[in-house]
Formats: sequence, structure tokens, C-alpha cells
Amino acid sequence: MDPRSGRQYLGITSNIARKTRLVYMLVMEEIILLHQFYQRIKKSIMKNQIIPSLWFDNQALEAFEYYTEIFPNSSIYKSSPIVVEASIMGVDFIGINGGPIFKPNPSISFMPIFEDKEDIDRIWQQLLDGGTVMMPLQAYPWSAHYGWVVDKYGFNWQLYLGELANVNNQAIVPTFMFCGEQQGNCQEALNFYSRVFKDFESQGVLPYPDGETKGQVMHAQFQAQAVTLAAMDSGVPQDFSFNEGVSMTITCKDQAEIDYYWEQMTANGEESQCGWCKDPYGISWQIVPQQIGKILQENPDAGAALMRMKKIDIAALQTSA
Repeated sequence: MDPRSGRQYLGITSNIARKTRLVYMLVMEEIILLHQFYQRIKKSIMKNQIIPSLWFDNQALEAFEYYTEIFPNSSIYKSSPIVVEASIMGVDFIGINGGPIFKPNPSISFMPIFEDKEDIDRIWQQLLDGGTVMMPLQAYPWSAHYGWVVDKYGFNWQLYLGELANVNNQAIVPTFMFCGEQQGNCQEALNFYSRVFKDFESQGVLPYPDGETKGQVMHAQFQAQAVTLAAMDSGVPQDFSFNEGVSMTITCKDQAEIDYYWEQMTANGEESQCGWCKDPYGISWQIVPQQIGKILQENPDAGAALMRMKKIDIAALQTSA
């Protein structure tokens, strides 16, 4: 290899890494500024304590305007060039304009629960505009009216006719599908989350009864941080797995909480930049302190210090110079 080519390659790689760190920092800062905004108007930025975050090239506002038109009981709370925050059917979501670094895939999907078949039909048709059918809308053993669609932004929705009481009256259930390199790891991951989240509550695990996936998890439902989540092993082989296209955000009240979640998630997981990390199963988490917006405003050097951090150190940000 020409040494100049090697230097050029390293330079390109370094630039991508710097841009990624910058996006991570800006995203985290914007999330916290939004949090402080809602505190000032005496509202909580997040009703749910684990917040799905969706990665876009630059269409977060456009997409969330689309979602809030389609889904009932939905609205955008606040938007900035980097972060858009909205409630969709009463469940809070964050949209991130991070550029073409990460793309979503079906490993994390969202399951809206409807008690009226006509609502599903209407929303299904709207999501099909520019979207792709993964499973046709029809009767299945688990639901009299169900379909899986990828919308025009690449995010996955499983529309399900059922009873809200069965999902703790949470209208949208984030769903993890363990596949690709994580195939067969769902039960192990559930055991892991039961140790990490102190309020974890299993609400049922149904195994596959036969076939190549016999004994793996066909469907599981659980609560963590008062949020209802679902998980499963894929029923067929897949060539993808979890990535940063969809991450889960936890806002922490103090350094002790940051340390706790960071240590739990990165033990056999992976550290990234500015509070981003992956758990042992490849799911991305943002471990974010609630008060960082104030720190960044009070200390002009805190932003540069944050860029150098993996796990966020509140005291180091406050004293950086």
C-alpha cells in the first residue's frame, strides 16, 4: 500500500470518528436542554423512563410531523436542528438528526395496540405510503388483525388489534428482536435486564414449540423503569442485528445512577462517546445526566471536556478548564 493512501485512509477514519463524537455530544446536550425546558413549564419531558430514540439523516422533524398526523393522541413538544421530541399515542420519542451514519432495521420495532380494527386499517394505509410490508395485515394466531410495516423512513411498526389492559395501558410497546449474531439470546438478555433494572417485572415468556427455534423466545413482555417492553428471538434467520439506528435513553438524577447503569450496560458490552454505550447484546443506550444543560451553560469548557468522555463524569465537567 502507498503510505500516502494509508495516511489518507486514517485521516478519513479519524474525521468520521470526530463527527460521530460531535453528533453524540450535540444529541445529548439537546435532550437535556429539552428536559430543562419542560421543567420550567412544570411538565415532565418524559412520561416514560426509557425513551426510544430514532436516528435520522436530517428528517426528524418531517418524520415526527408525519407520525403525529397519522397516530392519535400525538404531538410534537419541541424541536431543534439536532433533536425533535414528541409524544406518539402518549409514549415519548426522541428523533435525532445525526447524518447518514446509522440506519434503522427491524431488530427494534414499535407495536401500537388498537382496540378498534378501523383504526388499524386507516393507519396501515397511511404507513404504506412509501413503506414496505413485512407481514401482511390479516388474522394471525396471536391477533385477529395484525400487520408489520416498515415506513418510508425505515422504522418498523407492528400494528396489533388487542386490549390495552394487557400492555399496562401503554399504547406503543417497543419490541426487541434478537436475530443475526444475537439469535437465541433473548432469554439470556431478559435475565440480564432483570438484574439491571431494579423494578423489572416479567409479564410472560412464550417459547417456540417446535422447529429450529424450539425453546427460544417467541414472545416475552416485561416492565422496566415503569415502561412496557417486548422481546423475541426471530422465527427465521436474519442478516441484521441491533445498531444505533434505534437507541434507548435513560436520564439519570445523579452520578451514582450514571455509574450504575454505565457499569451494568458496558460489562461485557461496549463503551462509546458522550454517554452512548451498548449492552452485552448490542442494544444501544444513552446514559444521560439530567443537569448537564446547566453545567454546559455555566462552564464554557465543559463542552470540550464532554467530547473527550465516554461515561459522563459530572464533577469533571463542572471543574474542567
